[in-house]
Amino acid sequence: MYHSFLVLYLRIRMIFTPDISLFWLIPWAIISFALAFYLYSKSEWYNELHFAWKWILRLSRSLSLFIIGILLLGLIFQAFNYKKEKPVFVTLIDNSASMRNYADSNRVLSQIEEVRKKLKTQFGDRFELVEMSVGNQAQFSGKIDFSATNSALEKGFEKIMMDYYNRNLGGVLFISDGNFNTGSNPLYTSAKLNLTPIFTLGVGDSVPKRDHYIKNISVNEVAFLKNKFPVEVDIDAIKLGKGTYSVSISKGGKTIASKSISYEKGQREFKQVAFELEADQLGFNTYSVSISKAENEYNYENNTRNFYIEVLDSKSKVVILAGAPHPDIAALKDVLEENENFEVKSFLAKDWNKDMRNVDLIVWHEPGISTDASLLKFISDQNKPTLFILGPNTSNSVIQSLSIGLNTPGGNKMDETQGTVNKGFQPFEVSESMTKAFEYFPPLKSKFGSIGNSNIQDILVYQRVGNVVKKDPLVYFSKKGNTKFGVIYGEGLWRWKMNEFVRTKDIAGFREFIQKTSNYLSVKENTSALRVTLPNRFTKNEEVIVNASFYNESMAPITTPKIQFVLKDEKGKLSKMEFATYGEGYKLSLGKLSPGKYEWTATTSHAGKTYSKAGAFFVENSTLEGLDTYANHNLLVEMADKSKGKFEQLANYSKLIDAIGKRDDISSVSFKETTYEDLIDYKWLFFLLLFFLGLEWFGRRINGIY
Repeated sequence: MYHSFLVLYLRIRMIFTPDISLFWLIPWAIISFALAFYLYSKSEWYNELHFAWKWILRLSRSLSLFIIGILLLGLIFQAFNYKKEKPVFVTLIDNSASMRNYADSNRVLSQIEEVRKKLKTQFGDRFELVEMSVGNQAQFSGKIDFSATNSALEKGFEKIMMDYYNRNLGGVLFISDGNFNTGSNPLYTSAKLNLTPIFTLGVGDSVPKRDHYIKNISVNEVAFLKNKFPVEVDIDAIKLGKGTYSVSISKGGKTIASKSISYEKGQREFKQVAFELEADQLGFNTYSVSISKAENEYNYENNTRNFYIEVLDSKSKVVILAGAPHPDIAALKDVLEENENFEVKSFLAKDWNKDMRNVDLIVWHEPGISTDASLLKFISDQNKPTLFILGPNTSNSVIQSLSIGLNTPGGNKMDETQGTVNKGFQPFEVSESMTKAFEYFPPLKSKFGSIGNSNIQDILVYQRVGNVVKKDPLVYFSKKGNTKFGVIYGEGLWRWKMNEFVRTKDIAGFREFIQKTSNYLSVKENTSALRVTLPNRFTKNEEVIVNASFYNESMAPITTPKIQFVLKDEKGKLSKMEFATYGEGYKLSLGKLSPGKYEWTATTSHAGKTYSKAGAFFVENSTLEGLDTYANHNLLVEMADKSKGKFEQLANYSKLIDAIGKRDDISSVSFKETTYEDLIDYKWLFFLLLFFLGLEWFGRRINGIY
């Protein structure tokens, strides 16, 4: 009983917080009563009234004046309200196609429905029940049909963590076979749900079957004509015994490479087979990797898997120019050459033959040294993306002639400045490792003093001296007309590379900085009026969606032109369709397509001109979901144990739900909610004021006073 009264007291506890001290109410109360008595004492008719009416009139006017004064003081009303929040209990269901790979798959859907009903019956009043599914993506509720082509299980726990952060998350029930083939291990993501028990229900048979299959193919998506490209094939073998088998790669039905593998242990083995193939045909090429069949294998479908390569005619060409030999050049060249899409050549500026054929990016280290004005003008006239590295030896007159938006200080004094990454930078994504690397990078040498700028659009790195971040840029990007350029204000990049390697035994941050900067500058902007976007690859269970957009002469998106789409399959069959408008663009659904290669053409007309785009894509026959032939219940058990939850087979769901009901740690929590409101917002004060004013008016009228 005492506890109930205490809770009631806490729920209605209030505090007045005025703009001035409450002690001012005392003199105002005295003034209100004195003023009311004074005003009535001057009236002759007042002295003739009955004693009771005298007090009623005086008190009514006094209290009216007092209330008006309180409202004018601007008092703020603060109240504490204690609320109870039910625990949130999330049921996360694996909706990937691998849930159908087992003998008991026909019963899984009905058992999941029974779990839903039992949870609602047993905990509907006690918990806030939430349902989610996870496959390619995580989403609330949705149809459970085991149609997702990937198992990105960690996305389910990421969504729970993001959506229920700082909430009373009581527990998670995870129904899955434990197999994942996309993203990171869900065990690590689930561990971030601190103090939240995870209960797991295992689907499928966890006993490994006799099988060997292609688990993964590692290959670059792009190769260049007449170049060799590596292919690594990962093979998993289970209970196959000792034996020798063949791994082959074919193209267009013809075997182009083959190697043998031998199993020795007989229980479970992992093999990696490396090939080196030649890119001999431009465009998209389909390759097929196969393992020879073993006797009595559980699944033969996973013995074959395709991969696709786009063969391009040439690489992007990068020219590095320098006024004199410098270790920065070697640091830049080493990192740029790691990118297979780049062909990198370096020259001293005085020895360069000015060959600009197929050049996509110029990196110019300290322009103006050992060069004349004609070279500066020549490069400026080429309208090629350029990365300028401006050291202390680059004169102010040269910088002015480059028209890159800088007004550098004069004199020969040098300065040393470090950098801090701009968190608001938009043109490309900057990772946490690169941001952290800049905290340790040693300073670059540059001209002393602050710099003025007039044409700087995107600052990637600000200058920093000690802990003071300046407004001056250390690395930035901008445009001259339609041509992009970048500026690094200082020399000494080689120290950045060396510093990171000494600290981390890697150069991940420096590599990302140089490669992303080069990629951003060298990639040509799409200025075509007609633009069509769609991935190069789909699986047979995915819906193929094509997006398009059209821009007028002012580069504003419009949807008045009609866009036709022609699709051709491998047999030469043509399908003609038309895009539907969707917002400021166009959209077309091709549905689910049969495996194979498809070529497409999109055409439209506007203002008397015809526009056309063409391309190709592949629909893969196999999916990652068909690779696993047994459930990974070990992951589910470990997930439950680490979070102090519990694991059961799906068939034993009743035991798990009963165990959840006995938990004391899944309970409601009380929290204090504080509200602040102006006293003038409360209507009862106005009614009280009207009451006293009305009482005074009634008293005067009944006594014949007007």
